Amino acid sequence: MSGATSRLKNILGHISGGSSKSPTGFDHEHHLHPLSPTFFLERAAAIEPDAEAIHHVTANGKVLRRSYGEFAERARGLSYFLVKHGLKRVGILASNTPAFLETIFGVVAAGGVLVPVNYRLKPDDVTYIFDFSEVDSIIVDQEYLPLLEGFKKSHPKVRIIVDLDTDATEGPDAGPFDQAVIEGLQYEQSQETKGWAGLPQCTGEDDMLAIPFTSGTTSRPKGCVYTHRGAYLAAIGNIVESGLNYQQGRCKYLWTLPMFHAVGWTFPWSVTAVRGTHYCLRKIDYPLIWDLLKKECITHFNAAPTVNTLLCASEKAERLPNPVRVTVAASPPTGHLFEQMPVHVYGMTETYGPITKGYHMPEWDNLPPAERYAQMARQGHGFVMSLPIRVVKPELAEQGILVDVARNGKEIGEIVFFGNICAKGYYKDPEATKKLFAGGALHSGDLAVMHPDGSAQIQDRAKDIIISGGENISSVALESMLVQHPDVLEAGVIGVPDEQWGERVKAYLTVKARNGSTLTPEAIIRWARDQSNISRFMVPREVEILNELPKTSTGKIQKNVLREWSKKGKKT
Repeated sequence: MSGATSRLKNILGHISGGSSKSPTGFDHEHHLHPLSPTFFLERAAAIEPDAEAIHHVTANGKVLRRSYGEFAERARGLSYFLVKHGLKRVGILASNTPAFLETIFGVVAAGGVLVPVNYRLKPDDVTYIFDFSEVDSIIVDQEYLPLLEGFKKSHPKVRIIVDLDTDATEGPDAGPFDQAVIEGLQYEQSQETKGWAGLPQCTGEDDMLAIPFTSGTTSRPKGCVYTHRGAYLAAIGNIVESGLNYQQGRCKYLWTLPMFHAVGWTFPWSVTAVRGTHYCLRKIDYPLIWDLLKKECITHFNAAPTVNTLLCASEKAERLPNPVRVTVAASPPTGHLFEQMPVHVYGMTETYGPITKGYHMPEWDNLPPAERYAQMARQGHGFVMSLPIRVVKPELAEQGILVDVARNGKEIGEIVFFGNICAKGYYKDPEATKKLFAGGALHSGDLAVMHPDGSAQIQDRAKDIIISGGENISSVALESMLVQHPDVLEAGVIGVPDEQWGERVKAYLTVKARNGSTLTPEAIIRWARDQSNISRFMVPREVEILNELPKTSTGKIQKNVLREWSKKGKKT
């Protein structure tokens, strides 16, 4: 389906006799092409075919390195395989592997739609997503085949292509995915038009290219419709905002962020556009990450605050000789984290990942450290590829009326988004789409304040605000204060019912093991009351110290799980 602009031009063409040519006879549209990020791989391979594109430790323990020429050839082979068999809607169930990268480019170049799925979900949710999105084929890492047992029984005609993630590319050790690539390259040779020109790729930039799903912590996951144009602009935005492009040398990007999450925030396309090296990881392995940071001179990675916190707490942590640009997102980070990690972005699956950035201002350098890090923890301003974000009055926003809160850093409202990197809507869910775009803006559901300088700062999700004795308590703000205790690693705060106050604060904490901490709940409550900057009404009445906090696949603390534990009196 073409975009609104293309449709309008078609209508005008009919009115004017079907020609878009000027009076001079020149076709003004002939030189244009639809915006699509899938073109980045073809371009990278044409410019630097021998540049290192992929570094990966495979499932069989081998170090795999692939050039952009090899990367492009394999993705193109997969494309021709899909075209040969008429496969258009392709699911992907894998960790951060070369096969995942090749699938992202191969599916879209074949004119298909990619459906990435979180391998940490329950089999029932995996079945639901693949069924709902109507996939005709699934590329799956061998490790996650058991998640498809139920789906295969109910969908026996859906083609399953297994990747073994080995260093072999042919023969019995290569596996079905590699065999599909080879079959596709052989099929390409039988065609009159070969190479990328023989593939459908993108015919309309408003066409759907992917359906990533939301985390679905409280309801069924929703599929977000990504378009070629939106993904292209989001990818370009990430190049600018994360500083991926180098005048000399290339970025070395470490895949700590799951590729299934908002198609890796569109970074598969961003890194490829600048011919950077993708350092793929099957799983989060902190010793391995530190080895790569030190030996491979990684320049960039993206991760949730939890991953960064645990990385800094690792026994192998040390100051690196060269700076690494670390982008923090997924849940609001603490100011304390920015003493160790520098760049903050914010967004949703519905916004192709990041859509705001906390820009570092030169005048902050003269501030005391605590104030400087607090400024850095703000969600900041809209991306270069989006329009400015707004914070609007929530009671009116529910009615579709957008009225901005005061820029005083105090009045709380809902963050809403506008611009080119908002998803087209929810797949097969017009009612949810209508609610998402009420009043003509994309609603985040996040409560925030707007500061006088126009930067936003999240206070909480609407459902996570704690109201105790008439006081509104931000769980995010309190968590940021609690982790300032020298022995506290992470904090999760919820409200629990209280007969007198309506709700009271309960905190769940993990401690820094390498400190040999013997922190007790009573000690943390005394510290919060007597030694911290926490207001009296915010001091937790209850504290539990856990071995680990429950988290989503993207590193967000699962407050719904904490609430259930609190109801059941569960301790871990």
